[in-house]
Amino acid sequence: MEIIGTLESCYKDKFGTPRQPGLAPSSWACLRIRKEWQPEIALQGLDGFSHLWILFQFHQNTNQGYHAKVHPPRLGGKPIGVFATRSPHRPNNLGLSLVKIEKIDGDSIFLSGVDLVDGTPVLDIKPYLPEVESIPNANSGWTGEATQAEIEIKWTERQKQFVENWSLRIHQPQLLQLIEETLKLDPRPLVYRGYEGTESPYRKIHAVRLFDGDIHFEFVQSQVIEIRDIRVANNEM
Repeated sequence: MEIIGTLESCYKDKFGTPRQPGLAPSSWACLRIRKEWQPEIALQGLDGFSHLWILFQFHQNTNQGYHAKVHPPRLGGKPIGVFATRSPHRPNNLGLSLVKIEKIDGDSIFLSGVDLVDGTPVLDIKPYLPEVESIPNANSGWTGEATQAEIEIKWTERQKQFVENWSLRIHQPQLLQLIEETLKLDPRPLVYRGYEGTESPYRKIHAVRLFDGDIHFEFVQSQVIEIRDIRVANNEM
């Protein structure tokens, strides 16, 4: 298979990148189609669609072994068959995401609601067809039983002002909303959970990288996050 393009994403690391598309609607990415695929011709007509399927490679996978059962975070660590999940650890490192098209400019497709890390190689794209692909009464399997509790995020006014200045510099007006959407998904590995407010064998402060900055945060309670620090391009808060 040939790579048709590479994705530029607001998510620079695997840690913090949403586990599914659409969970962070404010997330941003740009797919640039390579010149050899003649994007000026190949993309004609795509601007009439609102959403796009992306077939891509999990290029940062480090787990080379195959496991028939995996432990999805939404199941709290309970095992289930890999083919009943969207785990990135599969026989082939292939992923599929449904994302929103914001605009098309030349060889570039600007996207939102992404769950893709920066540098992701893209193998193919196809328009989403709601008349044949939307099935409102479809069964959602075990995912229908998994719940996500609402998480509160505590900021100081100084932190919010810092993010506002940062957003103006990088021309991302929804930056504060993006940070909250990302952190509320709780990017921590399962083993870190359950030690909030107590002694822990693991580190308690984590950092998510967005654009050119790092947001350091801590779960002070099971459903409460406090922002500890924001560091942006050699300019700490």
